[in-house]
Amino acid sequence: MNSNPVTPIALTIAGSDSGGGAGIQADLKTFSALGVFGCSTITSLTAQNTLGVQGVFAVPPEFVQQQIQSVMSDLQVGAIKTGMLANAGIISAVADSLKNYPLVPFVLDPVMIATSGDRLLTEDAIENLIKDLLPLATVITPNLHEAAALLNQSLATDRKAMQEQGEKILSLGAKAVLMKGGHATDEQATDLLITQSGTVVFSAPRLQTKNTHGTGCTLASAIAAGLAKKLSLQDAVKQAKDYLQGALAASNQLRIGNGSGPVHHFFKFY
Repeated sequence: MNSNPVTPIALTIAGSDSGGGAGIQADLKTFSALGVFGCSTITSLTAQNTLGVQGVFAVPPEFVQQQIQSVMSDLQVGAIKTGMLANAGIISAVADSLKNYPLVPFVLDPVMIATSGDRLLTEDAIENLIKDLLPLATVITPNLHEAAALLNQSLATDRKAMQEQGEKILSLGAKAVLMKGGHATDEQATDLLITQSGTVVFSAPRLQTKNTHGTGCTLASAIAAGLAKKLSLQDAVKQAKDYLQGALAASNQLRIGNGSGPVHHFFKFY
C-alpha cells in the first residue's frame, strides 16, 4: 500500500494567455509555487502580450465540459478556480459541470476586463455569471471594477462602499466575497473578506511596480491552492495575499515585454 500523503490538486478553468503572464499560465505557475499539482480546462485562446489582447478565440462549450469531465473523472481535485469564461454559453457549460461537484471548494474570479483594459467577457454574459455560477462559489474575488459591473453601480471609492457592495454580492448567493482594493489609491492595498458571519480585513503596503499583469488570476489561484491543501478560507486568503505580495515585490527583477509585465511567480526559488 502507498503510504505517501495524497497530492493536493487544483483545477483551473480559464483562458490561455499566450504571453504567459495571466490566465491558465499564471494559474499553473501559482499552483506549482505553492506545492499544488495543477490541471486545466481551457475556455478560450487569446493572442496576448504585455501590451494588450489582440485576439480571442472561444472554445466550444461542449468541449469545455469534456475537459472538465476528463479531469474530474480521474484526478482527486481538491479545489476549482475559474477565470476568463468569455461568453454566456461557456458560463452555462461550466455551471452545469460544477453542479456535479458541490463538495469541491470553488473560487470564482469574475474576469471581465484585462489589466490592459481589453474586455474578456461579453456584456450579455454577466447575468449568466450571476445567475448560474455565483451561487455555486465558495468565494468570489471581484476587483472594484468587476464589483461595480456585477451590481451595475458606480465604482466604490472607500472602504464603506466596498463593504456595502460586497454585502450586496453576498446576497446574490455566494458563500463569501473577497472585495479586492488593489485598484484603489490608498497607501495600503486593502481587501475585505465578507461572509455571513462578518468581515475580515487584509491589508498590505501598496507596491510601486508596473508589473501587475495577472495579479487577479494569481491571487484567486493562490486561494484555490490553499483550499486544495485543506486550509480554511480565511487562512487560504491570508496565504494567497502573502504570496502575491512577495510576487509583486520581486516583479521588478523581471524584464519581460514592453508593457505591464507579470508578477514573479517563482520569487521564492531565486
